[in-house]
Amino acid sequence: MNDAAQQDDGTQDGDEGSMSRRSVLWTTASVAGAGLGLGGLSSGTAAAATPTRSPEATPAGQAAAPKRQGRTMVGVPFDRRSTVRVGIVGLGNRGGSMIDLFLAVTGVHVVAVCDPVKTKAERAAAKVTAAGQPAPAVYTNGEDDYENLCKRGDIDFVYVATPWDFHFEMAKTAMLNGKHVGVECPIALQLDQLWELVDLSERTRRHCMQLENCCYGRNEMRVLRMAHAGLFGDLLHGAGAYNHDLRGLMFDPGYYEGPWRRLWHTRLRGDLYPNHGFGPVANYMDINRGDRAVSITSVGSPSLGLAEYREKNMPAGDPSWKETYIESDRTISLVQTAKGRVIRLEHDVSTPHPYSRINSLGGTKGVFEDYPARIYIEPDHTDDNWGDFAKYTQWDHWLWKEHANPPGGHGGMDYMLVFRLMQCMRLGLVPDFDVYDAATWTSPVPLSHVSIKAKGAPQQIPDFTRGEWKKARSGMDSENPEKA
Repeated sequence: MNDAAQQDDGTQDGDEGSMSRRSVLWTTASVAGAGLGLGGLSSGTAAAATPTRSPEATPAGQAAAPKRQGRTMVGVPFDRRSTVRVGIVGLGNRGGSMIDLFLAVTGVHVVAVCDPVKTKAERAAAKVTAAGQPAPAVYTNGEDDYENLCKRGDIDFVYVATPWDFHFEMAKTAMLNGKHVGVECPIALQLDQLWELVDLSERTRRHCMQLENCCYGRNEMRVLRMAHAGLFGDLLHGAGAYNHDLRGLMFDPGYYEGPWRRLWHTRLRGDLYPNHGFGPVANYMDINRGDRAVSITSVGSPSLGLAEYREKNMPAGDPSWKETYIESDRTISLVQTAKGRVIRLEHDVSTPHPYSRINSLGGTKGVFEDYPARIYIEPDHTDDNWGDFAKYTQWDHWLWKEHANPPGGHGGMDYMLVFRLMQCMRLGLVPDFDVYDAATWTSPVPLSHVSIKAKGAPQQIPDFTRGEWKKARSGMDSENPEKA
């Protein structure tokens, strides 16, 4: 996943001439350092400049789970359909590349695309017709035109690839209009937003999924199957991270649509992007499927990296000089599970270092560590030297056996995600992960911030499943349904 920055997209800001979220993002840089809370840019246009809530406003995770308003979505399959009709919102770095993968999967039609930057929407529409499909409807009338896309009666699934500020409202809008929805990371930025998405999924009977592509990496899926087969023994600990030097991209005015990603470093001190590391390890440990994450404690380093980079690289008068960075250059979090296991999470996008998601798993019979991939398990290894992980290809997931050379970026994991999700929708299967996983994997965003502010005090991670986690159930370690 060498180009992992493309997991985020920068295209859903408004047109140049209007009072859009893009202009708000530029003009709020100075007030952001003065304590703009998590909710400050979550919805609206001009009103987005006004902070609505600090992450400390509600004791994080301490309250009892709100009363269920619908029925659980655990184990709920999609309705079977011969063709999956997709609407795509956000067509920049991420959405503009992912549309190619939706078009590459048999039985998928892209019927609508949305982005207020007209050239990006038009370029995406041209890809659809070039693939031999009818011209899609195009929505480019400002930053709220996605609402009209979601109202269409000929869409089954809405894919959201926009800046983080929009994810929550777009996921809500899709479900309220009867659509299943998949959202890039993170799915929301406040604890109450996560609960609202859980409740809304249960009420509308529509799946709301965090599209965590790293769960579909070849190494991740191999380790998953090995863990479930008992090769690591009883699982004890794991680790995951997003350690990726993004300084150049965050200060590049041509990469992201405005400075939205950099500005989050003026608002929060915690782990802004936990999903890539947390998701795979949660799968190994069957989190929400027999175990659950119960608490998180986080610490953070000083925030120096972005300011030093700016001093060396940005000219006087650049808007970034109005910004005050508070995000810890490196955050380290420890998550405890109900079974007593420990998961270490790291986040660092502000200092020079090689890319790593860590991706480690250990148990009573041995350990796997990635970057580079290496393994040590008994009885295969007895000499205190790492073994060759390439010798364990027999444990590859069926997706990687069926699609040995997948198209698309990030080593093929993007295609695996799209293919499997669309397969589940076509065949009427239960999705590999659900809204409870989305909420759990994203909860470190607000909770790590609060823990750091409280000098490492543990914060409770809510039981978003409301007790359903105690029931063992399948997840990503599936069998090929078309070969059964």
